[in-house]
Amino acid sequence: MADAKVIPFDDDRSRGSAVQRPQRRRSAGNRRPGAESVPVREVQPLPTRAVPQDDVPVTSEEQQPEPSRDGVGGLERRIAGGLAFLRRRLTGDYEVDDFGYDEELTDQVLMSLLRPLYDTYFRVEVKGVENIPSEGGALIVANHSGTLPMDGLMMQVAVHDNHPAGRHLRLLAADLVFMLPVVNELARKLGHTLACAEDASRLLEQGEVVGVMPEGFKGLGKPFADRYKLQRFGRGGFVSTALRAGTPIVPCSIVGAEEIYPMIGNARTIARLLGFPYFPITPTFPWLGPLGAIPLPTKWTIQFGEPIPTDGYPPEAAEDPMLMFNLTDQVREQIQHTLYKLLVQRRSVFF
Repeated sequence: MADAKVIPFDDDRSRGSAVQRPQRRRSAGNRRPGAESVPVREVQPLPTRAVPQDDVPVTSEEQQPEPSRDGVGGLERRIAGGLAFLRRRLTGDYEVDDFGYDEELTDQVLMSLLRPLYDTYFRVEVKGVENIPSEGGALIVANHSGTLPMDGLMMQVAVHDNHPAGRHLRLLAADLVFMLPVVNELARKLGHTLACAEDASRLLEQGEVVGVMPEGFKGLGKPFADRYKLQRFGRGGFVSTALRAGTPIVPCSIVGAEEIYPMIGNARTIARLLGFPYFPITPTFPWLGPLGAIPLPTKWTIQFGEPIPTDGYPPEAAEDPMLMFNLTDQVREQIQHTLYKLLVQRRSVFF
């Protein structure tokens, strides 16, 4: 006798389906001797009825669903994409802009290397990313701290991964960055460029999002006792650049970077010998050697504030020192106020 088989009529298994029981027939090979002389009355099939889903027999094949092909297909696509990426790298079939920015390498490789620090180690929380314009140029001004410039990299990942328009942040870096081997090349590939008015103006005119940290080494290398106290913002050159381009200024406050390398001392003699602006002494460095260079796993918060528009000023406003001073002070005060607000809300440095 043939095994019963259930044939689904559609993919919506939540609705009950009308199942018609098939009429069973005997084959000639299974008849008993003499059965031909016995008249067989034709049996009428029972009327069909709608069978609820729970009453439908489930075969062993249905109990084990067919494995999904999405995972295999996704893996195959990733492998194919990786091979295509390597082929373009080997053949030189990729684009780099005038500043050395390699968008494909940044998206495919460099961001993937930074993302574990961002997501798992520092557990960065981002607020107000919608304040960054979806198109056109914008200048992001942030506080700077942490002994090593990890805050700039984490801010770059925050914009890249969280902005609704998928914008890329182009950071302005100090000249020391481009004097170091390996670091120079990586910084260029990531889209960093020299912190000068000419490069910043070109990027803003091209509609890029540009990031600047006006405290410079004064903020990056300040002692741990002065954490979250903003240093002087220079002469306001970033305001003049934004005024000339007519782009908004977006203040950015970063909490958590101050504690990754608590700087309790500065070996100035060693710094002068090495050509560095400072040589940090922390509770773990240089006492623990290379292990002392591992940052502490602090909890970070990056908040982008309300943009300050500059397109309403006349062209000659970029040469007005009083206006530049007022706008610089406004940006600095907004960043400092947000820092204090985030510190009050923070319950723990590490959690």
